[in-house]
Amino acid sequence: MKEEIKSMDQNGVWELVELPDNCKRVGCKWVFKTKRDSTGNIERYKARLVAKGFSQKEGIDYNETFSPVSRKDSLRIVMALVAHYDLELHQMDVKTAFLNGDLDEEIYMEQPDGFIEKGKESWACKLKKSIYGLKQASRQWYIKFHDTITSFGFKENAVDQCIYLKISGSKFIILVLYVDDILLASSDLGLLHETKIFLNKNFKMVDMNEAAYVIGIEIFRDRSQGLLGLSQKGYINRS
Repeated sequence: MKEEIKSMDQNGVWELVELPDNCKRVGCKWVFKTKRDSTGNIERYKARLVAKGFSQKEGIDYNETFSPVSRKDSLRIVMALVAHYDLELHQMDVKTAFLNGDLDEEIYMEQPDGFIEKGKESWACKLKKSIYGLKQASRQWYIKFHDTITSFGFKENAVDQCIYLKISGSKFIILVLYVDDILLASSDLGLLHETKIFLNKNFKMVDMNEAAYVIGIEIFRDRSQGLLGLSQKGYINRS
């Protein structure tokens, strides 16, 4: 919980203010999750502060909510290209992705349990960035990521808006975005590292190096044979 609050502070998600007249607060709650790896072993315990978005009013607290998500068919096509052209395949994870989105609306949220400031119990958190649980959080994150990555020379795919391509001479790199999971498939290691450095500069990232497990799918490679396999065994075993 302390780590989550620290992340909120570092991202400048809110400022504590007196609630203006005729303004309502959006509630919030803590959500606790156990993150596991592909074999079901515990990786870490996670606490996430989530806004109670169900209390938001359309047209007042939010307008657009739509944000695209990469299709599973697109992932399979990219994996086929990785196997065929023997591309480098790496994975990155965006830490607290939704906190990067900028808010267009004025939203006040109640202070989180366990972290209410003494002497300012009646004050509210005026949100400056989007937060998990808000109706528009996913959309605002997508817009921020899209604007950032296209400024680096990536072009959005016409069919799948969450797949981006950058060509540099004879080298190329494909980026697949699945909410906060990023897959990078590149014909050149230098271009791959250049992209990673750019992403690290703009967002808090976790570099997971060679991709082995993404969105619940295990990836197996035998580069000498030009083979790549996908498995959802872990997901099936847990179901």
